[in-house]
Parts: sequence; C-alpha cells; structure tokens
Amino acid sequence: MSLPLRAQHISGYVIDDATGDSIPYASVVYKGHKVAVVSNLGGRYTVARHDGWQLTFSALGYVEKTVIIGPATKSTLNIRLKPDTRKLKEVTVKTKRKRYSRKDNPAVELMRKVIERKKQTDLDNKDFYQYNKYQKITLAINDITQEKLNSPKFSKAAWLKDQVEMCQYNKKLILPLSVDETVTQKIYRKSPHTEKNIIKGQNSSGVNELFQTGDILTTVLKDVFTDVDIYDDQVRLLQYPFTSPIGKGAIGFYRFYIEDTVFVDRDRCIHLHFLPNNQQDFGFRGDIYILADSSYQVKRCELTIPKKSDVNFVENLRVEQEFTMLPDSTWVLSVDDMIAELKVASFLQKAIVIRTTRLSDYAFDDLPKQLFKGKAREVKEADAMMRDDDFWSRYRQVDLTKSESKMDVFVHNLEQIKGFKYIIFGAKAFIENFVETGNPSKVDLGPINTMLTSNFVDGFRTRISAQTTAKLHNRLFAAGYYAHGWGSHKNYYKGELIYSFNKKEYLPREFPKRTLSLMSTYDVCSPSDKFMRTDKDNVFTSFKWAKVDAMMFYNRQELTYEREEDWGFKTTVALKTEENQAVGNLYFTPMNEWTSWNATNDGAPDVAVRPSHYFRTTELRAELRFAPGETYINTKQRRLKINLDAPVFTVSHTLGLKNVLGGDYRYNYTEASIYKRFWMNSWGKIDCYVRGGIQWDKVPFPLLCMPATNLSYIIQDQTFQLINNMEFLNDRFASAEISWDFNGKLFNRIPLIKKLKWREYLAVRCLWGDLSDKNNPYLAQNANDGMLMMFPSGSYLMNPKEPYVEASVGIHNIFKIVHVEYTRRFNYLNQPTAHKHGVRFMIRMTF
Repeated sequence: MSLPLRAQHISGYVIDDATGDSIPYASVVYKGHKVAVVSNLGGRYTVARHDGWQLTFSALGYVEKTVIIGPATKSTLNIRLKPDTRKLKEVTVKTKRKRYSRKDNPAVELMRKVIERKKQTDLDNKDFYQYNKYQKITLAINDITQEKLNSPKFSKAAWLKDQVEMCQYNKKLILPLSVDETVTQKIYRKSPHTEKNIIKGQNSSGVNELFQTGDILTTVLKDVFTDVDIYDDQVRLLQYPFTSPIGKGAIGFYRFYIEDTVFVDRDRCIHLHFLPNNQQDFGFRGDIYILADSSYQVKRCELTIPKKSDVNFVENLRVEQEFTMLPDSTWVLSVDDMIAELKVASFLQKAIVIRTTRLSDYAFDDLPKQLFKGKAREVKEADAMMRDDDFWSRYRQVDLTKSESKMDVFVHNLEQIKGFKYIIFGAKAFIENFVETGNPSKVDLGPINTMLTSNFVDGFRTRISAQTTAKLHNRLFAAGYYAHGWGSHKNYYKGELIYSFNKKEYLPREFPKRTLSLMSTYDVCSPSDKFMRTDKDNVFTSFKWAKVDAMMFYNRQELTYEREEDWGFKTTVALKTEENQAVGNLYFTPMNEWTSWNATNDGAPDVAVRPSHYFRTTELRAELRFAPGETYINTKQRRLKINLDAPVFTVSHTLGLKNVLGGDYRYNYTEASIYKRFWMNSWGKIDCYVRGGIQWDKVPFPLLCMPATNLSYIIQDQTFQLINNMEFLNDRFASAEISWDFNGKLFNRIPLIKKLKWREYLAVRCLWGDLSDKNNPYLAQNANDGMLMMFPSGSYLMNPKEPYVEASVGIHNIFKIVHVEYTRRFNYLNQPTAHKHGVRFMIRMTF
C-alpha cells in the first residue's frame, strides 16, 4: 500500500537559528544521489522523501546540517541553521589578502560564456513577438509585532486587526495599504523597429484614493521598483543603474563563486554566488543558476542588495526571476518578483513594497501593421480602467490576498474614524501644498508656501491663490491669485483660463498636455525670477544671498497653445504683450536722456531724480521640445520629472512685433539647449546641460541675454549660484554646466567616513558672452541713442575671451536628505558686486 501523497514528500522551512528569520535559497541535497532542491524566497522547501538517505541543508554563511530520513521522520521538517562565523571570517580574510583571482577561475570562465551567449537568447532577434504581463504592486506597513496588535489602536478596531496578514515573502505580519494591478500586452517588431506596451487593464485601490493626486504614489512605485532585465548591461532600479550579473562589465565588478550543482525544476544547473568587489557600491549580491549544458542559459536568478550597500531607506530587497523554455525551445522570463522592506527613519513605521509579475502567452507570429501605428511607446485602451471581474479572472495570474481583495472596505472604515477627516485634511495640505474645499474638491486653495513672503519693494507680502479642478469641469480650468504688498500698498493679481482639448482627470497639466490658455497678470518681480524652478513667492526662496533691489512692475497678457505628443515631442506657440515699469534701484533710462541728465547734474547724478520710462513689448514665441522617454508625476502645483535619464532637446525663437498691441521694439531672439545624463556605472552619474542664445537686433538692456542666476540660498538646478542679478548683459551667449554625483564612490573607501553614507558632488559652470557694438551703451556712437538704455548699476560687460567660471564641491545625503554645496567663483572678482564664494543647500530624498 502506497503512502499518501503528502507523506511522499518532506517540506518545511530553513531558519536562521540566531534571528529566527527564514533563509532564502538554501540548498537541500541528498548527497551522492544527485537529488537537490533550493528553498524559495521565504525559505520554504519541498523535497522527495527517501527513507534511509541523508538530507543535507546548507547556505552560504551557515553551518550545514545533515538529517537521516527514516520512517519516524515527519513530513513537515523545519531546520534551524547556525551562522558559521568561522566561514564568514575566512571569506573576509581571503578578500583582504586578495586571494580572489579572475585568472584560471572556473566561475569567471563560466560567466564569460554566459555573457557571450546571452545575445543568442535575446527575444529582439525575433522578427515579431508578443506576450501578456500581469503585475501587482502592494504597499503595506511592515513588521507588525504582536505587541502592536495588542495595543489600543488595534484592539479597539477589529476591522483594522482583520486587515493584518502574514506576508508569504518575509513571514512577517503586514498591513496592506494599497494595491495596483496592471495587465499589459507587449508587442515587438524587428523591422522597422517598433515596440509598444498596450495597457489592457488597470485597477488601483487603497489609501491613494484619499488623495486627488494619489496616482503619484503608484507612478513613483512603478518607477522606483521597475521591472528588472538582467540581460541588460545596466539594470535600472531605485532610479539608479545597477550592474547586471550577466552585464558587459560584470566580470570586473563582481566576484563569482561556484557553490554546487543542483536540480532546479528537474533541470541540472550550476549554482553560482556573486557579490560586488566593494559591497558599498550600487550592485547586487545573490545567486544565479546556469543550465549545465552548452546553452549556458540562466534558469533562475535571485538578487539582493548587500547589507553594507550605500542604498538609502532599503533594509532588504530581493528579486527572484525564473526562466521557462517554450515548446519551440525558446527561453523566456516567466516570473519576476520583488520585495523591498523600507525604513525611512527609526521613529517611523517600516513599510514593504511587494511587486509580483507574471509573463505569459508568448507568441512569435507576424503582427498586423495597424498595431504599431503612432509613435507612443505606451498606450492605454479606452476602457482599461473599467474592466469587470471576468477580465481580471482571466488575466490575474496571482490571486489577491484576503486583505488586498477587501481594500475598499478598509478605506471606508478608515474614513469612519472619529477625527480622521481632520487628519487627512492636514496631511493633504502638508503633502500637496494645497487645501481642498470639498469632497471631491472643485476648487483647491494654494500653494500654501506662497501665502506669506517678502521682497524689497513690498516688504511683507500676503497672497491667496486658487485653482479649479476637473471635478468642476474636465476641460475648462481657471487659476489665479490676489496679493498685497504691505510696504508698497500695492495690489497684484493673476488670472488664467485654460481650455484642454483632451479630458483631464484632475488638472490641465496632466500628460499629454494639449491646452489653450489666456492669462493676465499685474505684479512685481526681479528680472532673475524668471529662472527660478519654483514659484517666485515661495517663502523658502525669499531669503537671498545678495540684496535684490533692482525690480520692476509688469502688466502681462498672454495667449498660449501647448501640445504634447505621446512620444515626447512638445510644441508651444505664444503671443504675449507686456508693459514694464522699473522700481527700486532699477531704471529704464534711454541713452539720449541719460547723457543729457548726467551732464545737467554736473557729474553728480545721485542728487537728482533719474529719468525712467515705461516700455512695452509684444512678441510671438515658438518652441519645440523633444524628450524621448521622459516621464512625470503631476502635483497640484507643478509637473515633476521622475525619469531624468531622458535627453532633452529644446529650440525656440521669439519675434518682437513693433506697433502691434503697443509694442515698442522689433527684435528676434533664438535659443537652444541640450540636457543629457550619463551613468558611470559604480562611479555615479554626470549631468550635462548646454544652452546658448542670440539676440539678433538692437534692443534695450531688458531684452538682452541675462545669465540664469539663482539668488536664493536654496539650490536651483541649471542656474549659476554666484552671478548677481543682471551682472552680465550680452546679446549672444553660451553656457555649460557639468555636474558629477560620485554616489559615494570615494567616501566609501575612507574608514569611519564610509559609515556616514555621504556622497560626493562636483560641478563646474561656465558662461561665455559677448555684446556687439550696436547694443553697447558705453560706446560713444551710442551716447545719444533713443532706443538703447543705460545699464543698471551692477551690470558689466564680459570679455568674450574670458568665460566666467564657478565650481561647486558638495556633500550629499547628509542625514539622507540634506545636500550642502560650497561654491567658488574663479574670475571677474574685481567687480564691486562679486561674491567670491558661498554655501548653498537643499532638501532632497534619494535612494
């Protein structure tokens, strides 16, 4: 009589005897019988039962344990392995003595062959292919202890306690907060090369529903914990590139060790362990299983991040991938799971992100041409957000857990908590910088950080701002503010109407933007404010390192059309008319009046009132922008790029129209710029930004090329940090900024310093400029010119043979969020307004 099915196998968990945690990917081997299995990500194993045989359990860094299987052995067998401190010390000694050698190393030779053969298994060699991808991303509170379960907040809320469940990956209690499911069809054509991701279904639920901009959470999670393709040389993860264990530079970056020969799903594989040469570098540690045949195909890959890694906020990260052979002998990725345990700060609750991905329905038949129409690489089917249960039953390859399936009930119970609406109101105001006026909110008040500020003209200044949302109308939007300067006793305003040609979910700036807007503004500003990446009234940027007393009132009306294509191309056309009046220590004085006034006051003009005029411009502007692969998140205040790897090309031309809507001048101004990020593997990243412009005509100084300067102590990207307001005025210029974030490459090699996880930063910024004779007010031939204006105090001419240069050295990642830079100016130091050096800072969270 045969044994029951469950008695014919032995299963259980392999556990760390010191910590009680499960040990992933432990080897379970009947030595001498060529029968072996590997425990999964959660430490669980299942092996055939063979009475009388010896079953050996082993894992790197642990003392192996052997058990004799007999009739009395239970079908459930949990094994505790003791850490092998002796072995760990031996590994450390070998590393210090540099015993690891790539020469004549069988592990290295094997990996060379794997890397050489990987191109042969690349699906891009096929003329066509397609597959379906189901992906589920769950965000949860991690490590819920029994003590917390017994606390009043859990014991008094049975529904909250009922939401807690055991995580199958780390065997800890978690409380799921949100879950996002996506079904995507990937299609590929070799010639002409085209590939698309067609989103067939998407479903999101959880705490992100409490925020109008809750899609930010899902978007960021997908970008940070993106799909891992080990066949790429560089794997983008946590918004950084990690060297793939089978990438082009893997042999030099990693150390490989052959561990054993095991069977994985009945396939005989060679088990290799690998780790970075320097474990503080951004790299993986893990195990890879290679088929023990001439194909050198990867059968399974398990990746983790070394404990000493310089990655922020990630306590533990595991990636498990499995490859499957199709009936036609093609090997494809079928499983791609990831778990990331996060810890932002010791006083905050830990979190966990679980990304579960299954790829199926591979096919290599010819695909119809119409599927590849359009240049967008990702398209969403019209009813993707409205799929029924039958759709999800068909495509959902991993069942929702009990807590994930009742997420709507969980959110409803949250909303019923006494005082919860006030908590969420405050959270929204803090996170989104806006105050909602209803549920759903049809009008949002904000930004909050612009309500109180100050400047030279107004002194103390107050402002109230508002914007309508798609909950009021999904195509027509309004926005604006009213401000009052308490020192100047001036009132200011801005009003804007925006019509969107495509329906919006919440705000008109959602990608792709296809809008027509009409705006009218009366306000005061500094000429350098236009280079700020944030609102000019942001209270945090109102603290300046230089006195900003050259300002102007402006009365502006503008009609703008913007159109973005799905593939990264943007067109902007704008018609603007504006009147400017100098205020503070800024004057708009024509040269003929300046010469007369200066002579009348006998060389002492400061005792008399200097003449100053209004002037008006009308201009037509067109801009083309191309940023392939750029992705965004939309906050209530602005759009933020989350994928800075995409190159950005921009070219624009502005035509000044004289005698049109009161315009005083005719002019042509052309500008172009290029941005590109270069990843230097373990040496971090280099950002390059080049910009240039030409003013072709004779114009007064406000229409010349001004340096993109930042007068705030807060760092602003792509601006100069030590050039003063309008310090250099040119009619042609070129600027370049090259910044290198070393990502801790140097600090990680300095004892004690490396424990701080600081990261080094170096930047150089250059400005070349020239002013042609026709626009130079200091030349005798222009002394009585009625168009040119006398330069403001503190403005100077550049030597076209001597570019301005400044450099910054910085320490980033202080306390994981603070970035500090010291900036030094190298030339043009004799000018009275020159600042030789300065310290700047910013708050930025990065992994």
